[in-house]
Amino acid sequence: MEKKVAFCTLGCKVNQYESEAVLEQFLKQGYTQAEFSEPADVYVVNTCTVTHLSDRKSRQMIRRAKQMNPEAVLVVMGCYTQTNPKAVLDIPDVDIVIGTEQRIQTVSLVDRFLTERKPINLVEELANNCGFEPLSIDGSGQPHTRAFLKVQDGCNQFCSYCIIPYARGRIRSRSIEDTVNEAKRLVEAGFCELVLTGIHLASWGKDSGEGTLLTLLEALQQVEGLRRIRLGSLEPTLCDEAFVRGVTQLDKVCHHFHLSLQSGCDATLKRMNRKYTTQVYAEAVERIRQAMPEAAITTDVIVGFPGETEEEFAETVEFLKKISLSDAHIFKYSPRQGTPAAKMPGQISPAIKEVRSKELILLTAKTKQQFESAYIGKQEWVLFEQEANPGVYEGKTQNYMTVLVSCNQNLTGKMLPVLIESCTKGVLQGKIMQA
Repeated sequence: MEKKVAFCTLGCKVNQYESEAVLEQFLKQGYTQAEFSEPADVYVVNTCTVTHLSDRKSRQMIRRAKQMNPEAVLVVMGCYTQTNPKAVLDIPDVDIVIGTEQRIQTVSLVDRFLTERKPINLVEELANNCGFEPLSIDGSGQPHTRAFLKVQDGCNQFCSYCIIPYARGRIRSRSIEDTVNEAKRLVEAGFCELVLTGIHLASWGKDSGEGTLLTLLEALQQVEGLRRIRLGSLEPTLCDEAFVRGVTQLDKVCHHFHLSLQSGCDATLKRMNRKYTTQVYAEAVERIRQAMPEAAITTDVIVGFPGETEEEFAETVEFLKKISLSDAHIFKYSPRQGTPAAKMPGQISPAIKEVRSKELILLTAKTKQQFESAYIGKQEWVLFEQEANPGVYEGKTQNYMTVLVSCNQNLTGKMLPVLIESCTKGVLQGKIMQA
């Protein structure tokens, strides 16, 4: 009888990569993939714990899995299980609990459970030298357009609000050789864009001695058939003269830089234990724009951090206006048990967080519209990823703008020049030009 496995992946791109890697292991053992809303023999929930809402969502999806098929094997893994395994084990009918290591054993653990019918808890405290987990993908479980490529894990930053260093452990870098080999396999499988992911991507190489992130990019630049290399979230301190100058020499690296800001107020940044000032951030933005005028620079901002006064929030508003980024993700501060910020005085009320969040979302929408509208009348190369509607294909520019094109031919997986004609609600529309 055909065995089915269904995944629910919450959280970041690293989680998406890791779920893909585990899914491929199931597929190689004869399983077929089912939607999470469908009956399956095995359900895998890859959890997130970045906010209290992530915790709640993780618990909801764990409970929902058994509703689909009470007889199914339920596997729960990821950051929430790593930081709070007891809460997961207390949920009825959870069969296998894995943290943020040893996921390579998932299929064998399912086989073991089916034989023994005893709950399995594989969550262990993360060792400082646990090494880079040997998960990899070949692309067999996903559409052949853009693939994630995990190159780093862990974080040594210990921002005062963040639980992730406790969930992921210290930094571990994937070797250049292993990274390049996987990149080649993915290109051979039909992918032309790879998205480098990591918990703290800017730390790549600091533990291994193989160089810096730029060293890795230079190695990936040499992979034949690879058209695009896209970077995950970066730190502004990475973007010094050498890094920016080096990136401009690599034509496969997309000019889209997600530089985490979190606050536009130096006093708030200090309480957050961020390792830069607003001046350092602004200089990084200016450095990128001088070298790559068309670059998209996006960010994350937390509102309502403990002690954030109206004056401090106003500084963030003015700073965002001054640097005018192409997009920003706005988060309301969420206390994480076990972090220094959760114990800080001056906790902000949910109502104030909501007001501040809405103000920054409106501001971001304006700057995003300005950035995208500037491309009307220009020609951009677009990698088409899917048919969004019948006869309408959706793709991304190299600086990560979404583009829609009407065409009666299948454009999925193709990279073509497009003349941008209009912009509506954050989406560009255009027509294909002669390549």
